[in-house]
Parts: sequence; structure tokens; C-alpha cells
Amino acid sequence: MTKAELVTEIAGKTGVEKNVTLQIMEAAMRVIKTTMADGENVYLRGFGSFTIKKRAQKLGRIISKNTTIIIPEHNFPTFKPAKEFASKVKHTKVKENQTEEAID
Repeated sequence: MTKAELVTEIAGKTGVEKNVTLQIMEAAMRVIKTTMADGENVYLRGFGSFTIKKRAQKLGRIISKNTTIIIPEHNFPTFKPAKEFASKVKHTKVKENQTEEAID
């Protein structure tokens, strides 16, 4: 499901116009991004948690130049679904084309 399809679905279920639904959804995503960029986690009860994890510094290699580089320590965002969300998805079958589709 793409963002456009999600907006259409939410607008249909709530009776709110698509452009208003899109603005609300984009505002929510902006708040989540900004909150995480400020170093805080976001917890949505019943849906899941957006958390920040830290990767330690490590050595990497540039094979074409046969050199070693240092990859610095850095943070990255993660998502952990809530138990009830994960249990709903656990036994569903994925449609054939979905594993190959690009994420919007």
C-alpha cells in the first residue's frame, strides 16, 4: 500500500476530504521525524515504537582500492511493532508481488 492508497482508505473511512487527510498524515510523519531527530523515541500504543539505536564504530573495506576505512559510530531509526499488531500480521499470507515492490 502506498501513501496515496493509505490516504484514500483513511479518507473513505473517516469521511474527511483526501487533501485534509494527506495534510494530517504528513504532519504526523513530520512530528515523528522531528522527534526522533531530537533524540527521542515515539511510542504509539497498539501500533508500535519508533526507536533510535546506536551502531558502534567499525572497520570497513573498499574492495576496489584494497583499503580499510573507519565507519564512525552513528544512530539509526528502528520500528518495533506492538504485540497485538505483530500477532495480526503473523499468520497472514503476503501477496506474490509485494516482496518486490518499491517502498513509497
